[in-house]
Amino acid sequence: MSTLLFSPPPLRHSSVLSFLIVLCLFFCPLSSSLEFPVNVWPKPTTFLWPHPQATFLSHNFTITFPQHRYHKHLFSAINRYRHLVLSEHHQPLVTPVIHPSPTSLPLYTLHITVSDLTAPLQHGVDESYNLTIPTTASMATLTAETAWGAMRGLETFSQLVWGYPSMVAVGLQIQDKPIFPHRGVLLDTSRNYYPVRDILRTIEALSANKLNVFHWHITDSQSFPLLLPSEPNLADKGSYGPEMQYSPEDVKKIVNFGLEHGVRVLPEIDTPGHTGSWAGAYPEIVACANMFWWPAGVKWADRFASEPGCGQLNPLNPKTFQVVGNVIKDVLSLFPEQFYHAGSDEVIPGCWKTDPAIRSFLSNDGNLSQLLEKFVNSTLPFIVSRNRTAVYWEDVLLDDNIRVAPSVLPPERAIMQTWNGGPDNTKRLVSAGYRTIVSSSDYYYLDCGHGGFVGNDSQYDQPQGTSHGKGGSWCAPFKTWQTIYDYDITFGLNEKESELVLGGEVALWSEQADATVLDGRLWPRAAAMGEALWSGNRDNKGKKRYAEATDRLNEWRHRMVQRGVNAEPIQPLWCARNTGMCNTVNSSYS
Repeated sequence: MSTLLFSPPPLRHSSVLSFLIVLCLFFCPLSSSLEFPVNVWPKPTTFLWPHPQATFLSHNFTITFPQHRYHKHLFSAINRYRHLVLSEHHQPLVTPVIHPSPTSLPLYTLHITVSDLTAPLQHGVDESYNLTIPTTASMATLTAETAWGAMRGLETFSQLVWGYPSMVAVGLQIQDKPIFPHRGVLLDTSRNYYPVRDILRTIEALSANKLNVFHWHITDSQSFPLLLPSEPNLADKGSYGPEMQYSPEDVKKIVNFGLEHGVRVLPEIDTPGHTGSWAGAYPEIVACANMFWWPAGVKWADRFASEPGCGQLNPLNPKTFQVVGNVIKDVLSLFPEQFYHAGSDEVIPGCWKTDPAIRSFLSNDGNLSQLLEKFVNSTLPFIVSRNRTAVYWEDVLLDDNIRVAPSVLPPERAIMQTWNGGPDNTKRLVSAGYRTIVSSSDYYYLDCGHGGFVGNDSQYDQPQGTSHGKGGSWCAPFKTWQTIYDYDITFGLNEKESELVLGGEVALWSEQADATVLDGRLWPRAAAMGEALWSGNRDNKGKKRYAEATDRLNEWRHRMVQRGVNAEPIQPLWCARNTGMCNTVNSSYS
């Protein structure tokens, strides 16, 4: 057995202040509605702590792992978490009341055992773990089937340490595993650019919330920021500038950072729609490029795009598939992730109809759905041949105007991601046999409720005193953490259909977001989904636990801020200091 060493910061044991803090840790009075004085987010599936007690964390604390078993990503996590628990000294919003264990020694060691170190980070990997911190021994144990489960357990352990000098909960047992294997956040880096450092911080926060997928919506009509070796002109002419591009080295750094934190990086290159940014390099393969998105006097049904930024790849031009093939090949070489998101949402009829070759095709009894089928038939085999699973937005099957037949995209060959229609569209997909990722805009779109970004919008010019409707935001209102936490992504499904729901993703589309607001838009709302998908939003009696979740999320948000994530507050500090006083005991305000 080898010990991973990291030099901890010195502790001032002689400090009178430290002594007083310790006294308060044990004896300060507090009335709390929480089940335990110290909690973990997301709530573990089984948390047994019959007699809450605590002991000191030794300033020589180590995390050990058998020397003959090496896993570079787990070793990186072990060193990271050892440093965290020794240096964080989290000060809770309300000091926990925990009796000292009269028989406890300081906790010196956390020993990790992993059954299978060869399991890759991929969809469905075992993330379960067991954590035991005894009352009478100086060593805690963490067992897991895989390195990725051990990382989840390390995060849980870190949240059971607090104070200065550091205290740790003892006399507890945790058995934990997720309900859903796919738990993610989508970030759009095309509408506005996000520096690499902000993406890394987001991935770190994902891991802390036991979320395991960073869905990277890299490109769109507004910009093409990904620098690809085979097609460098796409970024050179389609990005916002050389300082707003992601190089292959950047991608490698982000992917490796994800591996070190147990987070898969899932790339999305949206095609054939949302490709106006490709026209800088290849104007001949993009229909309606650089055209005004919704000309004056034109009906909405005949628009060229659903928002400013026009362009759709032309499936009738052979060069389209040469370029798309190069793009897919490069992306698959940069990202080891087994899922490849091919987009295929919002293919707008009016855009394709501007192209003379397409108009000729239509005049000879062709239709627009055949064009989409041609595109899918030309690109899906390329993706599958490279041992990837293709993910598509639901539009490819469910759009009212342009869609492919299920025979073109059978359930065994693709995964669907739903964003419209709430539970109804989820039902439509899974009842047809499709594995589905849920990102319902009614619940999981984090950009909603911030107004619109289109200028010269007459809908704001309303007589005073009249309703302003959704305030310019198509998907208003704002999706609160409570709305997100309360959503049951398998609502209305039978057992067989529920098994096809892989999980969910909250989505931050970036028309009105960039790095300056990133943390607040994501957190703690993404954390709310994290718990709902990890251990559920109900207690062991089947009752929704949003009430007690408020206090736990309030504390977790506070800890995230201390860790460098600028999460939004969910209550005034007064509420935490006056337990229960901010609750309502009535069923409504009427």
